[in-house]
This record gives sequence, C-alpha cells and structure tokens, in this order.
Amino acid sequence: MINKYWPLYGLNLRTPRLELRFPSEDELGKLAEVAATGVNRPGQRTFLTPWPELPPEKRALFVVQNHWGCKAEWESKQWVLNLGVFVDGRPIGMVSLRGKEFSVLREVTTSSWLGLEFQGQGYGTQARTALLEFAFEHLGAVAARTEVFQENASSQGVSRKLGYQPDGMSRDVLDGQVMVSDRFRLTRDQ
Repeated sequence: MINKYWPLYGLNLRTPRLELRFPSEDELGKLAEVAATGVNRPGQRTFLTPWPELPPEKRALFVVQNHWGCKAEWESKQWVLNLGVFVDGRPIGMVSLRGKEFSVLREVTTSSWLGLEFQGQGYGTQARTALLEFAFEHLGAVAARTEVFQENASSQGVSRKLGYQPDGMSRDVLDGQVMVSDRFRLTRDQ
C-alpha cells in the first residue's frame, strides 16, 4: 500500500554483487547499526558534516534521522534519494543521489558510506556505478558531480576509475580548519 504513495519503495537497482534499494524501517535500523560500528578509520575525515566522528549511538541516530529528513523534505526542485546497499540481503552501507533543480540542470551529485568491514572490496565502485546508470539512463541526467576531500584516496580512486574528470576545488571549514575538496564531474557522453 505504501508504494502507492511513495513509489521509491519499489525501486531496486542490482549489480552482480549488490542490491540498492529503499530500506524498510527495520533495515534502516540495521544500517544504523552498521554505521555505529564505524565508517571511518581513526583520524580519517570523509564528510563535511562530521557525523562519522560522533559516538556510535549518535552516529546510528544520525543515519536514521538523515534518512527520515530526506524523505520528509522531498520536493521536485530538490531531492535526495538514499538507498541502502545490501550484499545477499545484508546491509553494508548507504548511497545517495541528489538533484537540485534537476528538471532544469539535469545534474546529480552522489555520496556514500560503507561500514568499515566492507570497504576496499569493490562495493563502493559497484554502488556508484549503479547510481550513475540510474541517473543517466533512467532519469536523463547529463552530468554527475562529486566532491572529495583531497586526503580521501579511496573515494578519489573510485571517481577516477569511473571516468570522472577534475572540475576544480572547493574550500570549506570543518572544526575551525580549512578542508580542501577536489571536485569531479562525469558527463553522460563520458
């Protein structure tokens, strides 16, 4: 019945090893538990919003509240599609596809996190590939963008592996320090 009002519950993206889909409430709780076990190595920073550095219980709560907030604030001019990443039904992380003024710009941005034990196994690359396929082939996106802290070598590697091209840099402040991110862009033609 909920699919009638929120059809995203029926969305299912598959790769040879992964399933990306809108999590049920129980699955969202399990994803929060994955986040609670850790998504960053000590001293590593991956997000401008420093939620991975929160204590485990607050990190889990952030995942739940962020997911609910994105659903509640969905509108045609600005949306965030959060999908759970599952391996053989087991939750391992989340990916996000964002559109701002998408009907005009036709651009998306992506972000993701995986539990520490699932990193470095190619899951992040497959998950982003599935999101990009969905954005370009099904939504009609003309470009995808991402920003990555310069010291985040693994995410930088995924972007380069998938053909993203450098598109400048940005500077932000995190905990009173300047954080420099490389911007990358992938066009539909690429």
